[in-house]
Amino acid sequence: MDVLILGGTGLISTAITSQLLARGDQVTLFNRGKTPSRVPEGVVVIRGERDADEFEQQMQAAGRFDVVIDMICFTPEQAQRDLRAFAGRVGQLIFCSTVNVYTKPADRYPYTEDARREPIDDEYGTKKAQCEDIFLAAHQRGELPVTIIRPAHTYGEGGVIIHSLGWSTTYLDRIRKGKPIIVHGDGSSLWVPCHIDDVARAFVGACLNERTFGKAYHTTGEEWLTWNRYHELVAQALDAPAPTLVHIPSDLLVRISRERAWTTYNNFSGNTIFDNSAAKAELGFRYSVPWVEGVRRTVAWLDAHGRVADSDQDGFDDHVIAAWTRLCDQLLVETAALR
Repeated sequence: MDVLILGGTGLISTAITSQLLARGDQVTLFNRGKTPSRVPEGVVVIRGERDADEFEQQMQAAGRFDVVIDMICFTPEQAQRDLRAFAGRVGQLIFCSTVNVYTKPADRYPYTEDARREPIDDEYGTKKAQCEDIFLAAHQRGELPVTIIRPAHTYGEGGVIIHSLGWSTTYLDRIRKGKPIIVHGDGSSLWVPCHIDDVARAFVGACLNERTFGKAYHTTGEEWLTWNRYHELVAQALDAPAPTLVHIPSDLLVRISRERAWTTYNNFSGNTIFDNSAAKAELGFRYSVPWVEGVRRTVAWLDAHGRVADSDQDGFDDHVIAAWTRLCDQLLVETAALR
């Protein structure tokens, strides 16, 4: 099978490339060529800009492919470019979407693929939903077979471990040093991290799989972790003591630092759990890398590449915790007469 991946050096697409090569497929990548170290031997790379006028001509000049996997389509304009470049010329287009396309909170849990797709205050999710609509309409018109895959929190070697204050690896250093960890809300909302190996397997399983044409699928974790448990298991993976968790409301965290806490406010505040049964039945998806094992592997990669930052050099968490603790104590004093 001859597969073109738009992107190809990101977290998920790197794993897809490896799995395609392992089963003997021919892989071509289209990207800007900024990370050649992440391109395996034997892979052809077409260098270019996704939004350049030349994109469509480059794709047509590259010849025909059995499958195109688009990992870097984020806007309706880019989706339209795909149609002009590939309609009638490829056997299938697989679009990497996101669970952010859904309305939050859900009408019912877990989310199924037919749940309402009306993101609120989420430009990323809104544009991904618009891309889905464009691709599915093209599929309905018979222009090209389309499959949509909606990952959630995908992590693994080459990436980091997300937390309530974003993506900084000082979080891991804080756990190792026994420092308190800020957790949004009361830590009881559910989250579903999934390792890149498992997510990539679904993309590979979708390639020229006619049962998937015109459909969307979830590829999400299946441990359904509360955030309190999430942090406890990260500490376990690091062979560190269970951390002291400091619970602060999500809406307050985002007011303190939108840059650090917006992802938390937008994605983590409520339950975010999904039904993967369709992907299991039709893509060969399976959740095989438990959270603790996946964290160990990810952190081992970070350690080997010197990517775990020193938390002593970033006082943000400690400053917020100190202020929160002081103000909570003051609140208790001022409301003592009410008890």
